[in-house]
Amino acid sequence: MAKNSKLTQAAVKIGAAMGKADRAAHKVAKAGVVAKKELAAISKQVAALKKQLQKTTKRLQRAPR
Repeated sequence: MAKNSKLTQAAVKIGAAMGKADRAAHKVAKAGVVAKKELAAISKQVAALKKQLQKTTKRLQRAPR
């Protein structure tokens, strides 16, 4: 029996392609998780700024002219 048959070579190529696709999928998934965390942090900052703006607006409205 030949060690490097056409079937074995095809299986190796398929396995390599699957490995590359799997690595790419993991990278995309990891980037998605990072983006989700960053979006949550940004939304918290926006909420804090909005609250600060409301407080400042109230203070300015009460200030004597």
